[in-house]
Amino acid sequence: MAERVRTLLVVDGANVVGSVPDGWWRDRRGAAERLRDRLAGYAEQTDAEVLLVVEGRARGVEPVPGVRVSSAPGSGDDHVVELVREAAPRPVVVATADRELRRRVAELGAECVGPRTVDPR
Repeated sequence: MAERVRTLLVVDGANVVGSVPDGWWRDRRGAAERLRDRLAGYAEQTDAEVLLVVEGRARGVEPVPGVRVSSAPGSGDDHVVELVREAAPRPVVVATADRELRRRVAELGAECVGPRTVDPR
C-alpha cells in the first residue's frame, strides 16, 4: 500500500498578518509569532504540513510543533514561489490574498486559499 502524501500548506506570513489592521506594523516579528501560534492550532485540526514564510523584520521567528518557519532571504513572494517549485510534484496549497503571487504559484500547480482560511481572526 502506497504511503499517502501530506499536502504542504505554504503561508505567506506578511500577507496573512497584513490582512487584518490590528497594529501588526508596530511589531512585525511579534505579529508573525502570533500567527505561527494560531497556525499550530490549524495544523492540529488538519493533516497539512504547515510552512510559514516570514520576511523583513519578521525574520528569525522560530518553529513550533506543527509549524515549520522559513525566513525569506529577500522577497517573500519569490521565496514562496521557490518553495512551491521545490515541493513539486507534491500537492501544495498557498495561503495569500496577493493576486500576483496567486498567479505565479498557480502556474506551478499550487492551489490558493485566502488568509481567512488559515487564520479566521
